[in-house]
Amino acid sequence: MKSTVEQIRARFDQDVERFSNLETGHTAFVDSLLMLNLMTEAAAAVTPHASALLDIGCGAGNYSLKMLGALPNLNITLTDLSQPMLDRARERVASVTRGAVTTIQSDIRDLELGAEQFDIILAGAVFHHLRTDEEWYAVFEKCLIALKPGGALWIADMVKHDIASIQALMWTRYGEYLVNLRGEAYRDQVYAYIEDEDTPRSLGYQLDILRAVGFPQVEVLHKNGCFAAFGGIKRQAL
Repeated sequence: MKSTVEQIRARFDQDVERFSNLETGHTAFVDSLLMLNLMTEAAAAVTPHASALLDIGCGAGNYSLKMLGALPNLNITLTDLSQPMLDRARERVASVTRGAVTTIQSDIRDLELGAEQFDIILAGAVFHHLRTDEEWYAVFEKCLIALKPGGALWIADMVKHDIASIQALMWTRYGEYLVNLRGEAYRDQVYAYIEDEDTPRSLGYQLDILRAVGFPQVEVLHKNGCFAAFGGIKRQAL
């Protein structure tokens, strides 16, 4: 059995300080800073006149902060399971934007986003907690509806591989990365919480769902082993 939402929330409640540092917050994710930069640069290029951003699973606010470096003074909506993470994100984000900052403590599966509210949706290291096919389709469709015409959803996350031998190869490479980063004990720790908490899907699976729910354009920004940055762009208004 995978961890419950409450168990995942409790772990993140205790990890605010680590996720408040751009350099150390996502070191278990290969190329985390590169993907963050690519996502925010792509968002700025696709929606240069954006005024409203939704940051799903915002953590301590790193993705929103990076986005504000490219598009200043956005109105920001921050969502996360963890209230301590939201409190830190609000503090950090509000200090660098004159736009409104709204925080919502919720699981994205339970959250009503409304229609055509946001120019940009960022989802950094969050959707790998989705479980069933129905949840994946529902969340991606919810994001599409919440985007304004021409808006875009950008995702950076762990991905699996549908071919077992390729998954084994990439998982071995990921383990070597973790060992080189902090040693075998750290690798085993990361492996343990992935086993407990995470249910990633392949990049191809997620791109197919983006298309299926109605994103006419999808784009892959980066992929390295078990990690990828990609997105979908909503159709412009006629």
